[in-house]
Amino acid sequence: MTIRLVLAGCGNMGYAMLSGWLKSGKLPPAAVFVVEPNADLRKRAEALGCSAASDAGGIPADAVPALAVIAVKPQVIREVTAAYKRFNDGRTTFLSIAAGTPVATFESILGDRAPIVRCMPNTPAAIGKGMMVVFSNRLVTIDTIRFVSDLLSASGEVTDIEDEGLMDAVTAVSGSGPAYVFHFIEALAVAAETAGLPAKTARLLAVQTVYGAASLAAESGEDAGVLRQQVTSPNGTTAAALAVLMGEDRLIHLLTDAVEAARLRSIELGK
Repeated sequence: MTIRLVLAGCGNMGYAMLSGWLKSGKLPPAAVFVVEPNADLRKRAEALGCSAASDAGGIPADAVPALAVIAVKPQVIREVTAAYKRFNDGRTTFLSIAAGTPVATFESILGDRAPIVRCMPNTPAAIGKGMMVVFSNRLVTIDTIRFVSDLLSASGEVTDIEDEGLMDAVTAVSGSGPAYVFHFIEALAVAAETAGLPAKTARLLAVQTVYGAASLAAESGEDAGVLRQQVTSPNGTTAAALAVLMGEDRLIHLLTDAVEAARLRSIELGK
């Protein structure tokens, strides 16, 4: 079968996305070629039925993939991407999931004929619940955007932005955001223990409450503010707690400051 996709890097995120593509049937294993220098990581890609090699030189000479996915750490992005310059004639679109690496970096390596898509995923993509945001350069066709979006949808929700400068804000919200939620779960569990609950019960209540509330917000179609109001009885227990969290917009200010700190750091790292 013709190789349709080359995956450069099969670490945690690369492997999670690859697994999603194959399990969803969006790509057959024979259509994917994985390049991964780590032998153990390479073996797990082969266990999924994909062909693999330790470096880009192992890709069949006659291969012209529709998509080359660069899934390596930002610090090695230039070295790795340069190994795929043979595909820079416009027939292969490059998809990067490297945080903080702008499209201009890939254009400087691959030249002005390469279609490039930059994607910011997040860790829930590993279980098909991720948030992927993409930005494409002017050479990416509508059909390719649809193909890429369809592939990424195996890992969660997909949306696009037209201004790449907004990618730092995306990173600060959905890229780093899971960590904020994990910390909220930690904090809620601590609060539950302080209220007298056993540690195991406290963790279960914290995790399931966040999971259930997020699922309801995603599936109900209602605005989060409406759902909050539905839970809040006048002068009830929820109202008492929200008076602490919402007083003087306390939580909004805290999260706004946190997102801004992450956004500014993303800009710094991009330089």
